[in-house]
Amino acid sequence: MISMGKTRRRVSVGLCAAAVAAVLTAPAQATPQAVQAAQARTAQDRAVPSAADGGGPVWRLTPTGTDARFRGLAAVSRDTAWVAGSRGVVLRTGDGGRSWHDASPPGAEGLEFRDVEAFDGRRAVVLAIGEGEASRVYRTTDAGATWTETFRNTDPRAFYDCVTFFDRRNGLAMSDPVDGKYRILSTRDGGRSWRVLPSAGMPAAQPG
Repeated sequence: MISMGKTRRRVSVGLCAAAVAAVLTAPAQATPQAVQAAQARTAQDRAVPSAADGGGPVWRLTPTGTDARFRGLAAVSRDTAWVAGSRGVVLRTGDGGRSWHDASPPGAEGLEFRDVEAFDGRRAVVLAIGEGEASRVYRTTDAGATWTETFRNTDPRAFYDCVTFFDRRNGLAMSDPVDGKYRILSTRDGGRSWRVLPSAGMPAAQPG
């Protein structure tokens, strides 16, 4: 389940009075459909507590169709967000969290997705964690209809944990320390390709 929150502003008494006065002075413009729509909005506003009423933000549980544990979240707008989690599950919403669609890479059921970085509703990069080849990076450009594996770790000592992007092209992924220093991956093409950065000059990781 995924919870999405939103708050509602209370319309001031003065604004309500102005709106009512406008309707009363221009009855020809107040169609039956407009009146019904206004009544519906008023009823909805009364039914939902707001922060101004002391009720705080309103949260609603949203069915996702899976019981996967989500660890990664990337919200790119008020409508579009991606989540990634256990058993290779990736979900995407385009309506502010009201509904979620399965956008999981095929054949990834054995992977643990820990992080997701999204650029819009079509392009995203997800990171799978784990020792050795369990650490992988996937990329989609068509809202999850297809995915391309763009990195697979071949060093059994590395364990990649997280990924981030500074813009649509430049990003980094980080592993637990190898030989006493953190291992960093770099991309300059939006996650299409990755290279391990040299660790020369990097301070040694602290014990533990």
